[in-house]
Amino acid sequence: MTGLFITLEGVEGAGKSTLMDFVAELFVTAGHEVIQTREPGGTKTGEQIRNILLDSNNMGLTDQTELLLMFAARMQHLDEVINPALKSGKVVICDRFTDASYAYQGGGRGIESSRIQILEDWVQQGLKPDLTLLFDLDVEIGLRRAGKRSSADRFEQEEIGFFERIRQCYLERANAEPERFRILDSAQSYDNVKQQIQIILQTYL
Repeated sequence: MTGLFITLEGVEGAGKSTLMDFVAELFVTAGHEVIQTREPGGTKTGEQIRNILLDSNNMGLTDQTELLLMFAARMQHLDEVINPALKSGKVVICDRFTDASYAYQGGGRGIESSRIQILEDWVQQGLKPDLTLLFDLDVEIGLRRAGKRSSADRFEQEEIGFFERIRQCYLERANAEPERFRILDSAQSYDNVKQQIQIILQTYL
């Protein structure tokens, strides 16, 4: 792999999707070719799977089915978008990746991390992000922000404890892999978070 793979993670309302364009703009300005994408999604098939996962009419979806659908979308995403872009030297910026599976299906749903690891090894064949920006925020603040932008999807209808477990899992993963993760304080103003991003990305730019 000759490109650069950057992922953005965080709980609902943390601002990662809003700031993704800013991250991309920094790399474009520095002369890099950038691909912006998201998970679940990123391909025609992946977006269809995303619709299934977020649809509040599918509340009966089992935790295991949810996890398998996430990795099915990821397999297609890697094959169609991520791997080809990295091999051609592009910067790939992805809104969520496998850390989200550990956080949401592992921390949130309680699926054993060993099962998620099996799927990660099979689907990704050793691929990991070069850098993961974790937008950290108090869960209650994040859910209030998310509630202002749209009606609640299937995940956003979960109880607050679900999101507290997700946040804790994210922080644990960041502490376990400090060389890959950078934690941003998303409770700060938009401009302040942008400054945090610029400082972190100086090395990569």
